Amino acid sequence: MDIIHLLPDSVANQIAAGEVVQRPASVVKELLENSIDAHATEIQVVLREAGRELIQVIDNGIGMSPADARMAFEKHATSKIQQAADLFDLHTMGFRGEALASVAAVAEVELRTRRRDDEAGVLIALAGSQVQRQESCACPAGANFQVRNLFYNVPARRKFLKSNQTELSNIMQEIQHVALAHPQVEITVTHNDAVILQLTAGSHKQRIVQLFSKSLSQQLLPLQVENDLMDISGFVGAPEGARKKGALQFFFVNGRFMKHPYFHKAVLECFQDLIPEGTQPNYFIYLQVDPQSIDVNIHPTKTEIKFENESARWHILMATIREALGKYNAVPTIDFDQADAPEVEPQYLPGRTSTSEPRPRFDDYNPFRQQPAAHWESLYEDFRKEEAQGEELPSRMESTLPSRFDQRSIPVDEGMELPSAMDLMSGLSDDEKPQSTKRVQYLQVGNRYIVGNTRGGMLLIDQHRAHLCILYDRYHTQISNRQGLTQHELFPEMIEVSPADEPHLQAILPELSYLGFELDNLGGGSYAVNGKPASLDSSVNIHELMLQMIEAAREEVHGVGEDLDRRLALRLAKAQAIPYGRQIGEEEMQQLVETLLALPEHQMTPDGHPVMTLVSNDELASHL
Repeated sequence: MDIIHLLPDSVANQIAAGEVVQRPASVVKELLENSIDAHATEIQVVLREAGRELIQVIDNGIGMSPADARMAFEKHATSKIQQAADLFDLHTMGFRGEALASVAAVAEVELRTRRRDDEAGVLIALAGSQVQRQESCACPAGANFQVRNLFYNVPARRKFLKSNQTELSNIMQEIQHVALAHPQVEITVTHNDAVILQLTAGSHKQRIVQLFSKSLSQQLLPLQVENDLMDISGFVGAPEGARKKGALQFFFVNGRFMKHPYFHKAVLECFQDLIPEGTQPNYFIYLQVDPQSIDVNIHPTKTEIKFENESARWHILMATIREALGKYNAVPTIDFDQADAPEVEPQYLPGRTSTSEPRPRFDDYNPFRQQPAAHWESLYEDFRKEEAQGEELPSRMESTLPSRFDQRSIPVDEGMELPSAMDLMSGLSDDEKPQSTKRVQYLQVGNRYIVGNTRGGMLLIDQHRAHLCILYDRYHTQISNRQGLTQHELFPEMIEVSPADEPHLQAILPELSYLGFELDNLGGGSYAVNGKPASLDSSVNIHELMLQMIEAAREEVHGVGEDLDRRLALRLAKAQAIPYGRQIGEEEMQQLVETLLALPEHQMTPDGHPVMTLVSNDELASHL
């Protein structure tokens, strides 16, 4: 009996659609690219429920004839190429002829389109690859695609879609890519009847500023080089604009967004020794190459691209960026414009003695002198004030998630035995136990560890991790109990987030308010920070902290809710915890250790690192 048979078209189309249409953002990407290929100068994107219910893309492009509109939904039907050789000489965004057929296989699609010279347009409606109706209609020139009920006939795929803020963030990322590559196109995005993005036509620099931040304009260093191998334009960010999280890094080739780890490494090497370790530079780099020297036909998403002579292009890219950085470093930081300055004539005063020769003054700064201890200890005073002004807070909210201190799920060095609180206290004599009358004497070693002598041996505590546990416990309790004191700002600080980050920030605004943040949405991705947590150190960079909070919201490992609360509390605690290398006094060490040992769980940090260890007298003796 024969067992091999052809699949029905409906099944084959759904399988093929799985590669092209992975989520609502995939549909938006394909429709936007079609609009760009149709030479549109104005594009409107309308969304409902992050694309689950509706994705509508309207453009003023060249439109289609009735026959072309019907043929566009056939598999492998395209106007972009005609033969295999055209794959290596592409001048359009799309070319595979799979996008519309794949979308129509897993959604309900309606298209209205008209060419400028036609008196009437055409309406075509499809569902599950089947044409429902085709008729003439009155419509503006261009194309109007409506995609409803995505994955209505593939329940398993629809079930695995993420939250609305995650799907909307992914959509905004795709819109960002098209907007940055084609700044000459006006783009408007509406979500649930509210305009969330409106971009006017302009230059590449103007588009970058529109999407991200006005302050970014002063940090953009221009790139411009032309040669036979490739033309390079765009911008790299000044070194002081490097970010720990959320660096803006975009590569484009021939107007198409791409990911290229090899070229990314070239950029990082140019910034080596110019930016702090652990940070990433911003860059917006546009490459223009001969289409025959690249291969775009690697994956349906078309973001992976192969180049001929990659090594030579790599060196050209490095040289271009280094030249831009060199010019930036050669320019004085303050440039006074004297063009319109009034001329001031020097005055001669008879009888006045000549001025003395100026003498240089030297700063007596000594890098080896011990720096004063930071005022992190004031955090404890702030915490006490919070408890005095509010009700007594429980130490921790019960959670149904696995405990972060469950050592069975935490990687610990083999053979390492962590002492419990009772073990630590039992190792102390009665007069050594932390009390208000008599306290254990602690020493700071290497500005990193706190060492205390006990009857059982030597107690070694990591000061950064200890403080992290203390702060995490407090912040997590504030979120869980919806309590957190706010210190209002006389002059609110302004922060700006990208369109892709804003949905995540909107989603965590309630949790941020429980921590003590008060943010006012000014529109266009701008927020005024009217209040901060009362215990937040004034030296903390609020914009950098918000990016870390957004990153925590993006990490949907176990969903949202309690796990999100933990991630936010951890991010804030990390921003505040005593850094390594900071000298602290004896009183602060006493206070730190006592507060740590009072926590219900204090052996491991929330992210699974040991906080303390007890080195027994026998172990010490064996090494001496």
